[in-house]
Amino acid sequence: MQSSSHRLRDMEQHHPLLSASGDVEAGSLAAGVMVGGPHTGHAAGNRTLWFIQDGCGMVCAGMTWFLVLYAEFVVNFVMLLPAKNFWFSLLNGATFNSLAVLALASHLRTMLTDPGAVPKGNATKEYMESLQLKPGEVIYKCPKCCSIKPERAHHCSICKRCIKKMDHHCPWVNNCVGEKNQRFFVLFTMYIALISAHALVLSGMHFFSCIKVQWNECSEFSPGVSVLLLIFLCLEAVLFLTFTAVMFGTQLHSICNDETEIERLKNEKPTWERNMRWDGMKAVFGGAPSLLWCNPFAGLRLRRLLLLTHGRRSGSEFSV
Repeated sequence: MQSSSHRLRDMEQHHPLLSASGDVEAGSLAAGVMVGGPHTGHAAGNRTLWFIQDGCGMVCAGMTWFLVLYAEFVVNFVMLLPAKNFWFSLLNGATFNSLAVLALASHLRTMLTDPGAVPKGNATKEYMESLQLKPGEVIYKCPKCCSIKPERAHHCSICKRCIKKMDHHCPWVNNCVGEKNQRFFVLFTMYIALISAHALVLSGMHFFSCIKVQWNECSEFSPGVSVLLLIFLCLEAVLFLTFTAVMFGTQLHSICNDETEIERLKNEKPTWERNMRWDGMKAVFGGAPSLLWCNPFAGLRLRRLLLLTHGRRSGSEFSV
């Protein structure tokens, strides 16, 4: 028997929240829904500065910045500035520092961009009635954050939110990688891989050039200090290059196949229309292929960002 009410079933993934095949009393419906104040995060119409207050994630993000700045210090002050060839130092310095700035900007955009969080506590009776569901139509609810889950959304226990097209939670960017910030994460892995490869090449060239002459002539630091700085830089560059190159490849593969890492690991069968290859790239990066795809500053509104920094805290992220 069909009625205007719908059955409420608290199941997180691939199980219906609302089904048009049963009845439920209004009281039992309200009992399964958390109703509260304004939603945190990037809800529609909300202006928020997204930042996850996770201790491990903040430490990892800080380490990422420290290691990139360390690489800049070694490349600039140990290798390039003491070099006798002015144009060699200028060109390599401009290239390396530009890539480092783009990498750090991509990291910030990934960390401070809402990955696609579903508003908390929107599974209210009033909201569900406003959806005007058709008979037999099914939607889903997350019992952890009491939100109606769109298709392909998953709950993140660290962000404490359901994230649209969640790929994974990355502690190095202290955020989930999802529908709205995957582009910046791809750019971050690409630029880190590029500066790591560049640092390895410069380290090798510097090392062999210093073997031919006295170490004191090719660096303002003592030979022992220079060698230690170069060794640590090479180890860092090898690790970062390996990790980010693999992540960059897997992200491109996921985008071109329109399948997140969670969906791949769970072997979920697609119930959505896939955007394959270039269609998938266009959906993530926006528009036709152009240099803007490689620009982490694209779409950044400085005035709005400055206004957001004066917001207040709410929950596990800052909001205004």
